[in-house]
Amino acid sequence: MEFKKYYQEKIKDRFTQMGVKNPMAYPKIVKIVINIGAGEAVANKGVLEKIQEQLASITGQKPIITKAKKSVSAFKIRKGLPIGVKVTLRGKKMFALLEKLVKIIIPRIKDFRGISETSLDKSGNLNIGFSEQTIFPEIDYEKIDKIRGLQITIVTNAQNKEKGKMLFEAIGIPFKKLKN
Repeated sequence: MEFKKYYQEKIKDRFTQMGVKNPMAYPKIVKIVINIGAGEAVANKGVLEKIQEQLASITGQKPIITKAKKSVSAFKIRKGLPIGVKVTLRGKKMFALLEKLVKIIIPRIKDFRGISETSLDKSGNLNIGFSEQTIFPEIDYEKIDKIRGLQITIVTNAQNKEKGKMLFEAIGIPFKKLKN
């Protein structure tokens, strides 16, 4: 079954059990943003191209280079310097990455006990940080110059944290069990 149909059925089941009758009132995933910050790009200009190439192989979409919003003298960063790479996914590519996260990447994490509830913000968006890009199956280990972390933000239109958590649990994202 296609993941989008699976996603829609799970959401429908979960929220009709909660008493929400209108399907337009169900929370939905709007977009996924993947961000990699590279402070070493200040000294080495070729780093961002390598990161762009790796992120493009993960997402199937060309990432954009982000620039510093303000100067930070302690890190030798001036306003306007390129320091990171990001990509925003919507539609089919978003659902493909979401399926990959739920079925392949999260189960591959060593000693994984669930995502903390503090990863959800007050609007129901989920922020997940990974310490290395090698957990993605598309990354070729021989082409990696350095292990870098990346941040994935899954943006929803849920109005609060509780609806966001129910949405993510319905599609199969595991959260840490609270100790009683």
